[in-house]
Amino acid sequence: MDSLTQIVLGAAVGEAVLGKKIGNKALLYGAIGGTIPDLDVFLGSFTDTITAIELHRGFSHSILFSIIMAPLLGWLVNKLEKKKNLGWQPWAKLFFWSLITHPLLDAFTTWGTQILWPLDIKVAFNSIFVIDPLYTLPFLFCCIAVLFYKPESKRRAQINQFGLIISTSYLFIALILKLIVYNKVENELKNQGIQYTVISTRPAALNTILWNINIDTKDNYLITDYSFFDTQPLKFTAYPKHREKSDVLTKYTNVQRLIDISEGWYIIEQKDNQWYFNDLRFGLIPKKDGTSFFTFSYLLKEEEGNIQATELPKTGRDAKFLMKTLWQRIKGN
Repeated sequence: MDSLTQIVLGAAVGEAVLGKKIGNKALLYGAIGGTIPDLDVFLGSFTDTITAIELHRGFSHSILFSIIMAPLLGWLVNKLEKKKNLGWQPWAKLFFWSLITHPLLDAFTTWGTQILWPLDIKVAFNSIFVIDPLYTLPFLFCCIAVLFYKPESKRRAQINQFGLIISTSYLFIALILKLIVYNKVENELKNQGIQYTVISTRPAALNTILWNINIDTKDNYLITDYSFFDTQPLKFTAYPKHREKSDVLTKYTNVQRLIDISEGWYIIEQKDNQWYFNDLRFGLIPKKDGTSFFTFSYLLKEEEGNIQATELPKTGRDAKFLMKTLWQRIKGN
C-alpha cells in the first residue's frame, strides 16, 4: 500500500498497543514502525532494475524481519525514552505489531509480499489497489480524532478500535467482491464459449467497484474490465503470446527472472527492432488517442552476453483524463 496508508495503520496499531501508557508517542512510534519495511526501496538505487524489483517487499516484509527488528528497536527506543521506564518488552511489542501489519496489508495488493521469506513464496490476494481512499480516509480520520483525547480516555480507545475494525472489514469485503467478480467472469467466458486456463482479477485504481481481468488461453491473453454497474456482456481484447518469436530471449537469466516476477503473466514483443517485456498483472494505461500501454514495461538490451532490463517511463499520462476515464468506466458499460 502507499506510504500514507502504512503510516496510518502503524500509528493505529501503536496506539492500540501502548496508547494508554504513553499517549501520542504510541502513534508516532507506530507510524515509524509502519514505515520501516518500505525503506527497502532505497536499496534499489544501488542496484539494477530487476534486482531492485526482487528486493522490494522481500526480507523487510517478512515475519522473520519483524521478529528480528522488534526487540532491537524496542531496546533502542527504551534507551531514548528512559523517563517512560517501560522496559524494552512493551516497546518491542509495539514495533512487532506495527512492522508485521505492514506486509499483512501489502498481501492484499496485486504486488503482494514475501511475508514467508526466505521461502520463495509471494502472497498476493489481488483484492485491493495500492491506493484506496475508502480504506485509508476513515482510518486517517480516526487516527486524527484520538489526538483530541487524553491517553486514559475510554473514548480514545474506542475511536482507535473503530478505525481498525472499519479498515479490516473493508479488506474482507474486498475479498468477497473479488469472488463475485470471478464468478461473473467465469460465467461470461462459459456463455461466450471461450476456453481458458486461468482467470486473474484485481481492482482498478482507487476503488473496488471496477475490476481489471486477465484470462490465460492457449495462444492469447484476454484482457477486460468489469464494473458492478455494468449492464452489457463483457468484451475481451486478445493479446497474442507469440512465445515462439521470443524464445531466443528466454534463455537469458535476466529474462527468466522477469518471467518469475510477473508470475507468468507476460508478453515479450518486438517493436522498431527492439524487444520489450510487458508485465500484464498491472493492466493498461489509456491514452487520449484511444491507444493504451502496459503499466509496467521493460526495454530489453543485450550487453556482454546477457540481457539488461530498463523500466520504461510512464510518459503520456494525463491525470485529469485518467480520472475522467476511470469514473466513466466505473459507472458501467
